[in-house]
Amino acid sequence: MQCKALRDSAREIQSFDVAYFMASVDTLEDNTAFANEHEANFPILADPEKEMTAAYGVLGSSGFASRWTFYIDSDGTILKIDKQTNPATAGRDLTRTMEELNFPRR
Repeated sequence: MQCKALRDSAREIQSFDVAYFMASVDTLEDNTAFANEHEANFPILADPEKEMTAAYGVLGSSGFASRWTFYIDSDGTILKIDKQTNPATAGRDLTRTMEELNFPRR
């Protein structure tokens, strides 16, 4: 659902001068198949060793990553962490929050 929401909001998201992606603890092969199946138009990063997800504090005790959204500026500063990401509205929410944070437009 979250992948579809981001895919369907691509035009609005890409009106900002940003890079965006999803991350998963699945393998590259699983993520590639998932991206193809859901026609993702953005990268899905693979972190099967769970190093990145642990470093960002999103790795749960179950071994899966939490659905958090990090808003990071061009200097690498985390401006906001949305820990209540709604998969169904993730694309619209992403766009609204980037606007509120004054992310640059293309």
